[in-house]
Amino acid sequence: MKTAILATVLSLMLIASCISSSAQTKKTFSNIQNMTAWTSCDVCSGSGGNGNTAVHWQAQFQSTPSMSGSSSQFYFGGVQAYTSALWWEQLGSNPQYSHFNYDLQFYVTDITAPQALEFDVNQSLNGKKYVFGTECDLRGTYKGYWRVWDATLHWQNTGIACTGITANAWHHLVWEFERTTDGHTHFIAVTVDGVRRVVNRYYNPLNSTAKELNVAFQTDGNKYPNTYSVWLDKVSLIAW
Repeated sequence: MKTAILATVLSLMLIASCISSSAQTKKTFSNIQNMTAWTSCDVCSGSGGNGNTAVHWQAQFQSTPSMSGSSSQFYFGGVQAYTSALWWEQLGSNPQYSHFNYDLQFYVTDITAPQALEFDVNQSLNGKKYVFGTECDLRGTYKGYWRVWDATLHWQNTGIACTGITANAWHHLVWEFERTTDGHTHFIAVTVDGVRRVVNRYYNPLNSTAKELNVAFQTDGNKYPNTYSVWLDKVSLIAW
């Protein structure tokens, strides 16, 4: 009897230790929209890193529209058709992390103006760059669907709808990613406004000498050079 009790106690202690260890190894980067080292470019965000210029800027610490009281506005004004602008925030190298949940709220003024909205996580280590690139295709070939990035074949349609995104309203987005032990990007699932859909796509990484972890957001213009703004709020990256 004592032996059984002791075994039970030891098992519970082991479980508690594992739970504690797991909790300790998780890292949450919170309110990334308020971090002050955001970088942007327009030319580099185009096809092959050689796009056209676009008017773009970021205004942080906005009280309206906002869910937390401090959102970040990303303004895009296309001068020519199909221009784009990319923003990103570096989060250190952090090579120990291989699982990522990119969690944010977004608000767009005109849902007909963007060609697509992109939400990305990038990790570079050991000579490879793992691009967890995603986009809601709003006016392209796969209009109304989520696409994900394949370093070899580029954008791939997931067949998962990104419809239901409306203008002048907040939408909650969560992307789940994994850098696999055999060196692939794994797009696990996407959740929009509480509805989770499994993606389960695997792709190869790029070659890179960088050592970094960052989150990114990109505005894409369509054939009409219309202006629009997107606000991001409660932006976080959970890594473990």
